[in-house]
Amino acid sequence: MVCRPHHRRESNIRIEKDIMTRSGKAAQRSAGATPTAAQEEGNRRAELIRAAGRLFREKGYEATTIRDIAHAVGMRSGSPFYHFKSKQEMLKAVMLQGLEQVRRALEDAAAGKRSPRERLRAMVRAHLSTILEPGADFVPVLLYEWRALPDEMRADIIAVKDRYEAIWDAMLRELKQAGLLRRDDAVTRLFVLGALNWVVQWYQPGERYSVEEIAGRAVEFILSQSGEAR
Repeated sequence: MVCRPHHRRESNIRIEKDIMTRSGKAAQRSAGATPTAAQEEGNRRAELIRAAGRLFREKGYEATTIRDIAHAVGMRSGSPFYHFKSKQEMLKAVMLQGLEQVRRALEDAAAGKRSPRERLRAMVRAHLSTILEPGADFVPVLLYEWRALPDEMRADIIAVKDRYEAIWDAMLRELKQAGLLRRDDAVTRLFVLGALNWVVQWYQPGERYSVEEIAGRAVEFILSQSGEAR
């Protein structure tokens, strides 16, 4: 039987629609796969950063190998190089993660607190939490291993560090304006952060003082010179 022209046109239209439908579904599957792959890569990178932070803190940067980090997350020894070019890049990522973590913690802690004293206590508590509580490895690595980072990698760290310190500068100015602090200069900030960061050297979880108690004592110390420690 000979097909009539309009039958051929209808057949061609159905074929074109079928092709377009299959192509559309394939495109949807492809579009859906891309975020999943990117998310998976991001998750693996985050796992590596967490493992590197823990090992750098426990063993030290120099004593930790790429093999150690890979083993900690169930990877082959060469797999971390898919996510980082070198161990130094891992160290930089750990430090950036630590600074961003503590910066966000400070901002969240101070939000909604009415008085300068309340904001100070919340910021001190948040800072101590990022260096003392279980799994808090990133900031201690920054404190211990800064010299292991080459000069060319320090610029990004310093930029985030400056934003973090600006939060403290604003807090100290507010305390001085409220008559709770005598000085709000850079030396005062260095004293405050130096005292807080040193706690990681002697603090032992579950022993005499809790993080909350240390935060309270730290606030008393910071405000003591003005006679406003109560």
